Amino acid sequence: MARSYVLLAATWVRAAAQYPLSMAMLTIGSFVVTCLDAAAIVVIFVHTETLGGFSLPEVMFLYGTAGVSFALADMLFGNVDKLGQHVRAGTFDTMLIRPVSPFVQMAVDRFAFQRVGRVLQAAIVLAVALARLHVPWQRAWMIPVMVLCGIVLFTAMWTLGGALQFLLTEAPEIANAFTYGGGQLTQYPLSVYGGELVRAVTFIVPLAFVNWQPALYVLDRPDPFGLPYWLRFAGPVAAVTLACAAGWAWRAGLRRYRSTGS
Repeated sequence: MARSYVLLAATWVRAAAQYPLSMAMLTIGSFVVTCLDAAAIVVIFVHTETLGGFSLPEVMFLYGTAGVSFALADMLFGNVDKLGQHVRAGTFDTMLIRPVSPFVQMAVDRFAFQRVGRVLQAAIVLAVALARLHVPWQRAWMIPVMVLCGIVLFTAMWTLGGALQFLLTEAPEIANAFTYGGGQLTQYPLSVYGGELVRAVTFIVPLAFVNWQPALYVLDRPDPFGLPYWLRFAGPVAAVTLACAAGWAWRAGLRRYRSTGS
């Protein structure tokens, strides 16, 4: 499956590389546009010293970890949320008769290499934040774990959104509320939101495990909402649980799918 993904992605990249100037401009544009999000945070700190009790480097750490996870998940698997378009057009049927997983074909369809600009921007912000925070090595091990868990969580949500489109072909907006909306929500400390929302994104839709809970451990900060300390280490459990649910939903959708015909 991984080999098929790489081969198909490489095909799309080679096709895009036939127009190198366009590819470069799109990548740079992706980088610049996402820089505006980071600039908005800096503007906020022109008028305040803390945001939800967190300093600028700490907020940039949250922004960077969420941004890297979201951008990688979006680049690698975000196209799954376009399933409804393929179902309506009948092109999903052709994916079912090819000797490659339909999920892989959906994920890599029109692979957009230019999205690497978003990954690079978030990684730079994260590197700058870490340079200013001086996180001790005893806690730094959590950083790659939280980024990986974030990728799995966002991918699982895109997969759930895609699976929903087997039933409701006009459902991508619902998925976007949790994927793109979740990407925006996790860029800021959850302490700026209400307690009910924080509990919802902890115990129902586990967005808190993208970066908030593990970040409390990395930054050695108390939980403003008094939630249990062990939640800071529950990211892998949340990621695996949601991934299993997404996998089950995708397979169930495939079993229920009926061809749109010609």
